[in-house]
Amino acid sequence: MIGVEEAAARLRKAERVLILSHQFPDGDTLGCASALCRGLRRMGKRAAIRCSDQIGPKYDFLFRGLPDDEFEPDLVAAVDIADEKLLGEPLESEWGGKIDLCIDHHPSNTLYAAETCLNPKAAATCEIIFDLLRELKAEITPDIAAPLYTGITTDTGCFKYINVTPRTYRIAADLVETGIDAPTINREMFDTKSRARLDMERRVLDSIGYDCGGRVAVIVISRQMVRESGAREDDLDGLATIPRGIEGVIVGVTLREKEDGAWKVSLRAHDPANASEICEKFGGGGHKGAAGCTLNLPLAEAKEQMLRAVREYLKPRL
Repeated sequence: MIGVEEAAARLRKAERVLILSHQFPDGDTLGCASALCRGLRRMGKRAAIRCSDQIGPKYDFLFRGLPDDEFEPDLVAAVDIADEKLLGEPLESEWGGKIDLCIDHHPSNTLYAAETCLNPKAAATCEIIFDLLRELKAEITPDIAAPLYTGITTDTGCFKYINVTPRTYRIAADLVETGIDAPTINREMFDTKSRARLDMERRVLDSIGYDCGGRVAVIVISRQMVRESGAREDDLDGLATIPRGIEGVIVGVTLREKEDGAWKVSLRAHDPANASEICEKFGGGGHKGAAGCTLNLPLAEAKEQMLRAVREYLKPRL
């Protein structure tokens, strides 16, 4: 692994940088990509962003003014991606095994890139990008600060999650001081909902089931639910936090159906549970409070296997 200084040196030498975000993109991976791309372009470099999934209107503002440049990169960077398979198709087919630099904050990072700049203490990968841009002597202008702030606020639940540190607040304060409209970003990220999103919330609430005497809550997001509601990808962002917000729930389980029929599992946890430790049993990982894995099973079997693992994990801890 390398530090921020070495990562900056690699980027400083490159003239054409391709930046990859993960599938089912959230504010952190997109905020990282936007801020890094803008910073590199201000340095006179060619930089572009790719994501396997279409970016919805919720995050459109992060990419205003950024051209969709086509070139052969001399450095490929992945941001906020713990495992190469999280690139999704078609990026995994095109760039798998070819990623030069990974910038990430997930403790479960598989070190798939040629070099990895990893800080698991960072609340969001955008905190690392902030440090990286400073090391590159790139000015943190409002158009760079806004995506960084977006990544930090979304990955911390608007500064509510256990991953927040004093430094998270200090970085956020520095970003706000550039003149960005932080209240509007917070409102758009957390308080503004499309009708399709509200319809999805209704369907998700109807799917809730409980286990372990109410300490575990499970929701399901099927492709049929998404299709019938008309929801876009960014309408689904944050749905995995619903189970954990229920009174008495320690572990919230979200099962989302993928295009290939497998189920993407998102775990959200409170003490004494560690979501990453549970997901590691299925080849996944993440953070203590939030982690994920994929189960290539029918829904009933996927749900039962995950619940069995959660029960076994919680039994000696409750």
